[in-house]
Amino acid sequence: MDQPSSSRPEEHVSIPDLTGVHPAWLPPGVFRAIGARRVLVLGDGPLTGTVRAEAEQACARHGGALEQDGTGSPDLVLALSAAAGQTPAARELLAGQGGSAVGEEGYLLARRDGVTVVLADDSAGLLYGLFHVVRLGEEAFTGERPAERHRPAARRRMLDHWDNIDVHPVMGQVERGYSGGSIFWRDGGPRGDLARVRAYARLLAATGVNAVTVNNVNVHATESRLLTDRLGDVAAIADEVRPYGIRVHLSVSFASPIRLGGLPTADPLDERVREWWARTTEQVYAAIPDFGGYVVKADSEGQPGPFAYGRSHADGANTLADALAPFGGVVHWRAFVYNHRQDWRDRSTDRARAAYDHFAPLDGRFRDNAILQVKHGPMDFQTREPVSPVIAAMPSTRLAVELQVTQEYTGQQRHVCYLAPMWKEVLGFGPWGADGRTVADVATGASGDGGGLVAVSNVGDDFYWTGHPLAQANLYAFGRLAWDPRLEPAALLDEWIDLTFAPAAGGDPGPLRRTLHALMDGSWRTYERYTAPLGVGFMVRPGHHYGPDVDGYEYTPWGTYHFADRDGAGVDRTRASGTGFTGQYPRPWSEVYESLGTCPDELLLFFHHVPYGHVLRDGATVIQHIYDTHFAGVEEVAESRRLWERADPGDPALHARVKELLDEQLRCAEEWRDQVNAYFFRRSGVPDARGRRIP
Repeated sequence: MDQPSSSRPEEHVSIPDLTGVHPAWLPPGVFRAIGARRVLVLGDGPLTGTVRAEAEQACARHGGALEQDGTGSPDLVLALSAAAGQTPAARELLAGQGGSAVGEEGYLLARRDGVTVVLADDSAGLLYGLFHVVRLGEEAFTGERPAERHRPAARRRMLDHWDNIDVHPVMGQVERGYSGGSIFWRDGGPRGDLARVRAYARLLAATGVNAVTVNNVNVHATESRLLTDRLGDVAAIADEVRPYGIRVHLSVSFASPIRLGGLPTADPLDERVREWWARTTEQVYAAIPDFGGYVVKADSEGQPGPFAYGRSHADGANTLADALAPFGGVVHWRAFVYNHRQDWRDRSTDRARAAYDHFAPLDGRFRDNAILQVKHGPMDFQTREPVSPVIAAMPSTRLAVELQVTQEYTGQQRHVCYLAPMWKEVLGFGPWGADGRTVADVATGASGDGGGLVAVSNVGDDFYWTGHPLAQANLYAFGRLAWDPRLEPAALLDEWIDLTFAPAAGGDPGPLRRTLHALMDGSWRTYERYTAPLGVGFMVRPGHHYGPDVDGYEYTPWGTYHFADRDGAGVDRTRASGTGFTGQYPRPWSEVYESLGTCPDELLLFFHHVPYGHVLRDGATVIQHIYDTHFAGVEEVAESRRLWERADPGDPALHARVKELLDEQLRCAEEWRDQVNAYFFRRSGVPDARGRRIP
């Protein structure tokens, strides 16, 4: 993927002012190791000016010096390979690698003879190399460091904003947003001051994200016009994020030819429709030459799509892909398609099957620049669900795996829930068995040419960006995992802690680091313990999805069930007696999930309806597991609150915000415990073996 080109001279690149907003993982102090030294930036390119501006600001703040040419004795050299000959350190590094290219967006990092060198073939790689040095801090300038090659695993690492321009009467301004209003839009138009957008782009670049969709996948009337007469609003955002190597994408309505073009049809095989998309897309690229492409939600939850014309999703996606192809753009076509008006009494209909049933037969029929965007699970970002079988079913289609950073079903950024351990399990899952390719392999492709990773953003105009200050860690971890899915969640948390808190806390960062690990390492599993057990999902209040309502979705058209009765609970998704969903997986998982004896306990009720007395592998019955985990989850939250009360993050306001949210988390966890335990006690009639009070 070609990198964005700068629309302004390098010397005019400005570093965003963070006054009035939390600096997240880029407080000024983290640049101290760079800024206290002599820094040389060599080369020209669209983002080299950003690297130079970052280095200049760091040096001005911390007493270092930005050298102007290669005649001095710099401590840090940041150089494009084409300019490596201007300084011995960079020249020797390149020669030591045989003069070979690092590759698109990649960089070499080494330290020898007292000089730290970052070498890249393009200016995007130089920018990412700079932020690697920021992460290392003083370690980057200590001892010797053999040459290391760093390249992103996938070319596209993308965040989708579900932001509305107008305040929607049901969805608000940010659908499923828990961090205030949009950072892009306000009062029906673009925000007057886009400085915060530039600051956001800087944060994302520091993690490796290189693409952002700026509006909701549910495209309403005003958002539709971003494609045509309001395209200038999108161009203004593109101007702000471009200096940090980020491309803007746009969610568009499948019905745009009707809504905006006045055509009587949106049939993707109608030549008038195809011409309209081609003409409109050409106008988009005239305004935004580095535009990334379109995101489409079609035939899903009321959004229009190709089914209305008897066409397939491949037909719909390919029409947009053809319009984008001359400009190097892509269309992300979401696979979140299911019947949300089904009869809850019909147990043969299974929402989990829907994406596979719709899309697996279309494998090989999508254009190369059409990326099928698949949610990581078959349902809807639940606390626990299996990996979507679609990921293994379409080897001839480019797939992007979609995650949800915003915590719709995991506490809505009012609860501590560090999601990197969940994502790591998903990315490391082998659909064809332990020795086969993983989900990460499918997403990244053989040489980085897969669809990549996409996530729903959790950012808003809240002072802390993410509402809950600790929810920043999820955004940080997504970017880093999108760059390298092999990274470990605990190590990423260390990075985020050191970048975010160490400069403010001062002194020994160890006590705060230990406290945050105690709060966050196991927080996803803690949340799972006091909410939905053994793979059951959607036991939440309909509409806003916060707090417990065990039967909230049980008798609705949305198709999410737990089927609890007096004898047992769970959904039979086997081939032998249920919906047949297990058959959508390749072996060995089709057999593992089919058998009650081999199905993992944590997914037991997702795949099987079992008696309350069914014994799990740890010796507990299903009903006792429900009781025990819900009591344990509340105790873990209470302990987290006690630990935080003694913590010192170096910022009293941040400490107070987290304490207030932990108070709410404990209240809500107790409500979950009491409602879920009471529900299953009354259904089963089986008392708690430990004699604890159940309402």
